[in-house]
Amino acid sequence: MRRVVTPVIVLTVFGLLVGGLFRYAFDEADEASVANYLRSAFEGAVITLIVWATHLYLAARGGWLRRQPLAVELVVRSVILAIVVAVAATVLEISLSAHGLETKWIRKTFLKIIGVGLVMSIPVTTIYELVRMIGGHTLLSIVLGRYRQPVREERVLLFLDLVGSTTLAEAMGELRVQELLTRFFSDIDEPIVAHGGEVHAYVGDEVIVTWPADSGQPSRRYLDCVFAIEDRLAKRADHYRKEFGVVPAFRAGMHAGPVVIGECGDSRRQIAYFGDTVNVTARLQAHCKEAGRPLLISGELLRLLPPDHDFGIAPLGSTQLRGRAAAIDIFAVTGRASS
Repeated sequence: MRRVVTPVIVLTVFGLLVGGLFRYAFDEADEASVANYLRSAFEGAVITLIVWATHLYLAARGGWLRRQPLAVELVVRSVILAIVVAVAATVLEISLSAHGLETKWIRKTFLKIIGVGLVMSIPVTTIYELVRMIGGHTLLSIVLGRYRQPVREERVLLFLDLVGSTTLAEAMGELRVQELLTRFFSDIDEPIVAHGGEVHAYVGDEVIVTWPADSGQPSRRYLDCVFAIEDRLAKRADHYRKEFGVVPAFRAGMHAGPVVIGECGDSRRQIAYFGDTVNVTARLQAHCKEAGRPLLISGELLRLLPPDHDFGIAPLGSTQLRGRAAAIDIFAVTGRASS
């Protein structure tokens, strides 16, 4: 719910400000009444929300657009948004103006609205693409300089990879497997975001997901995310069989603990995660194959779950993971009870 409400509130306030500034910048002095300012602010808010809804629609249904080169996508998206602004502004003028659609408005105001809409759509779409490419959290952290100096945070990490990618590459070819991976990563993104996860990186056939650890507040969302991914793949099984001849499966390891996070790189900046927690999570994921289990978690992660959870937890004992001297308690999550 918060993922929907927060952007709506922010965009509404932004639209109110833009509408008011538009009235201030372009209207004549004799039109500077409180009623006109309120109407312009309202129109700005409505148009902003309509543009945002168009963005969401293109993100959900615009697969054809995302397959185009980035420059083409930016231009097409900007033109679409300018057209949406034009239609919305015309409908609002007809609905709210006491005189209806006047020639004076079309000649003096309409073209200005189109110009402002087109000019603003370019940075908006550019920012949107940057968020898509490197992630909203990473982009914001870089802009604010949050990790310019390394900091230590409590995090939950999920390492999840595609089972049998090497065998699939031999059977299908590397290009075809890459198409499968692209579809796989796209399909699992929705449940990750829905459960508050942040995709940190894609590494080959593996995705790394992270959450801020809810200190003192047990939460089941971490494991719910994994099972939501499983459910998503099950729903898309027929599509995968038809398109690729195989339904993807995954192995996953989850761990919680302190992580050192810092900004690194110069020509290409990146938020990097360091520390034992990262290494243990990677080893847990690799240990899935040896243990014959699709999902392994550590005792540290288990302690973050609420006591009344309905997950099937099978203790595998204290295990010394490859490349690590100290042993850790490992648990296999075998499923969850039907709700």
